[in-house]
Amino acid sequence: MKKFLNIAIITLTEQGLKTAQRIGKSITPAPPIYVFRKIIENTCFTESSTSTNIAYFSEPLHQVVNQIFKQFDGFVFIMAMGIVVRVIAPFIKDKHTDPAIVVIDDMGRFVISVLSGHEGGANQLAHNIASILHTDAVITTGTEVQKDIIVGIGCKKGVASENIKKSIIDALQRANLRLEQVRLLSTIDIKSEEPGLLQASEELDIPLRVVSTTEIAACAKEHGKSNFVKEK
Repeated sequence: MKKFLNIAIITLTEQGLKTAQRIGKSITPAPPIYVFRKIIENTCFTESSTSTNIAYFSEPLHQVVNQIFKQFDGFVFIMAMGIVVRVIAPFIKDKHTDPAIVVIDDMGRFVISVLSGHEGGANQLAHNIASILHTDAVITTGTEVQKDIIVGIGCKKGVASENIKKSIIDALQRANLRLEQVRLLSTIDIKSEEPGLLQASEELDIPLRVVSTTEIAACAKEHGKSNFVKEK
């Protein structure tokens, strides 16, 4: 997965905590997860049974955000967007200095880039988390929504980023397309940590979307499959 910002995750519900833990397990080092303490009173979660990166809070959410707003490059709020908008409003100043803000519903169905999308990295953060949750990133930045090309990539182990970038550019040229039209790079989950692929994604500044083998198998039933790739 592409390098993450220094982020914190904040949630208010039991289901939100489950989603936060799914995200946290895929990020190294694991980000702190701020959890409303009241949820452990009526659930199976206990302080002794949860990870060491979980911090419980009892004070109002806006006080917590006020205390930590300048400590992180980005925040992932797992709750209703209306709550987030009201809570962060007093603290945001400028798109060049505000942290990236991403909002996710409790079930992890949608990952929404809310603030500092391009300058602060929220768009990239949303794409990265969407890959973890195998769901959709919601991006509303004008220049991003016009991009309509997704480039699927398969590669051998250890391939250099330069070779991957050249292959992408050559393929686009053959199709009379421009790199600026590419919304995402995409690959199968077994290639999600391939160094050359991650580096190419970062150098091209194009998010990498990881697709699970289960998703690909489902599509193969409708669109056909490659026996060569399956054997590999």
